[in-house]
Amino acid sequence: MEEIILRAENVSYTYEESEKPALLGVDLTFRSGEMTAVLGHNGSGKSTLAKLLNGLYLPGEGRVTVCGMDTADEEKTWEIRRSAGMVFQNPDNQLVASIVRDDVAFGLENIGVPTEEMPGRIEAALSAVGMLDFIDRAPHMLSGGQKQRIAIAGILAMQPRALILDEATAMLDPKGRQEVFTVVERLNREQGMTVVWITHFMEEAAKCRRVVVMDQGRAVMDGTPEAVFSRAEEMRAMRLDVPPMVALGDLLRARGLNISKHAMDIESMAREVLSCR
Repeated sequence: MEEIILRAENVSYTYEESEKPALLGVDLTFRSGEMTAVLGHNGSGKSTLAKLLNGLYLPGEGRVTVCGMDTADEEKTWEIRRSAGMVFQNPDNQLVASIVRDDVAFGLENIGVPTEEMPGRIEAALSAVGMLDFIDRAPHMLSGGQKQRIAIAGILAMQPRALILDEATAMLDPKGRQEVFTVVERLNREQGMTVVWITHFMEEAAKCRRVVVMDQGRAVMDGTPEAVFSRAEEMRAMRLDVPPMVALGDLLRARGLNISKHAMDIESMAREVLSCR
């Protein structure tokens, strides 16, 4: 069985300014090599979950572990955040240096990586996100998608076991969203990186191997994209939609075409339609 990297056990969390819990009795496990999309409307608890999985927040009730380490253990705080790297929504808020090389080095300095190790780690991380040619560039001169890839490189340099991305493509244009998703998907596929991909873009979720749906602080669905998106009416009741190609597939099946429910993107849908001719 694959190793458990992230675990939330009966976790609840309430913000000080609120009487209503942001999370309530959440039980979720994320295993080595999984790429999981987490969906939910605003206020569903998905961003709170992200911060709990990284140790930025501590649960009011229950327990969160990262690679077996309890996030409540203060002596493990830096190791936990190194093991579960976090990428936020706004790339400009994550860049701290005037040169890309120094920005990627920032996290390494914080965790005490020896100076002689840094160049190799920095170059390997930038290469992994396709940004090595920009190593001496100024981050503020880059596009939104490129900035987000630099932010991911800064996490990768610390050699984490998991990447948690909290709406990391929400502020990007379609090209930037595709750039970032492609990089993360490749890290998952080729390096076995555990990925928690929090998003409101259904087409991104459809490309992950597992989908978790949050509603009113609870995890109410958990399964393959096919299993989750087949429950379209339940999704809409939670003010969520299904990927466009899933909706199209439903319409075509209603008209008698033998379209596979696995067709969730344009390319696979085109193949299905052509096979029906």
